[in-house]
Amino acid sequence: MSVSSLASRPRLTKAQRREEITGWLFISPIVLGLLLWTLFPMIASLALSFTDFKMVDTPKWVGTRNYVRMFTRDPDFYQALRVTFSFVAMQLPVGLAVALAGALLLNSGVQGMTVFRTYFYLPSVVPVVATSLVWSWMLNLDFGLVNQLLKAVGLAPVNFFGNPKTALPTLAVMSWFGVGQTMVIYLAGLLNIPPSLYEAAEIDGAGRTRKFISITLPMLSPTLFYTIIMGLIRSFQYFTQAFVLTSGGPMKTTYFYNLMIYNVGFAFLQMGYASALAWFLLVIILILTMVVFRSSSAWVYYESEMRK
Repeated sequence: MSVSSLASRPRLTKAQRREEITGWLFISPIVLGLLLWTLFPMIASLALSFTDFKMVDTPKWVGTRNYVRMFTRDPDFYQALRVTFSFVAMQLPVGLAVALAGALLLNSGVQGMTVFRTYFYLPSVVPVVATSLVWSWMLNLDFGLVNQLLKAVGLAPVNFFGNPKTALPTLAVMSWFGVGQTMVIYLAGLLNIPPSLYEAAEIDGAGRTRKFISITLPMLSPTLFYTIIMGLIRSFQYFTQAFVLTSGGPMKTTYFYNLMIYNVGFAFLQMGYASALAWFLLVIILILTMVVFRSSSAWVYYESEMRK
């Protein structure tokens, strides 16, 4: 802005200045919170990732040694990456499909839609630790409800969390029961699709499958795009259920990346190395998010663009 434009700017009256100050006071909590609890910790963690910081002494600058250790001298790093990517591949596509199926069911005119919507959404507002403990009881090898039902029909009980082959798939299946929030988002998108499109398709003789492929999916694609991005970010930060139920076992088959960051930082007090691990996770999520954004031009359709 030039000096002349600053000079020609009209001076604020007392009332306008008071209103401006009031506005800044109202937004100051969120601004201070963003600076103190988000921006500053991020900058601090980036600086700490280049140090050897034990949390009980002064950080010592080590350059890129933490990143070299990550890629060359830490087998747990690659194990945590394998577990996390495997979980995302199992959980995210099926979870989105389950949420979409539930939304389609609720959008089909079923009686008591409000009640069902509440039932489906309820698990997503219950604290994660509480739901994890409920699952721990239901899937317990000795007295769990699921294994009692298996015994009742003559089947052998399953050690869901103690078997390396079933622990990770069990956590993925558990996550599918918490898709109520995503389902409600899909339902809002479905209710926003103009009924006239379906009426025109019926006149042309389109069946349910053709209407779903040609109308529902394209019109719902912006919502799908949003849920894929959010689900991707959320899945890569999976932590609480594994921490409560398995602690990374058995045989580190549920040793998630976030669980590794927690152990390195707070159990082993290697906060510098934990910061380096956290920043690499940010890079992974950022790259995958950019890939989804780049691909969106090929499959995301906006109603405003269709009218052109």
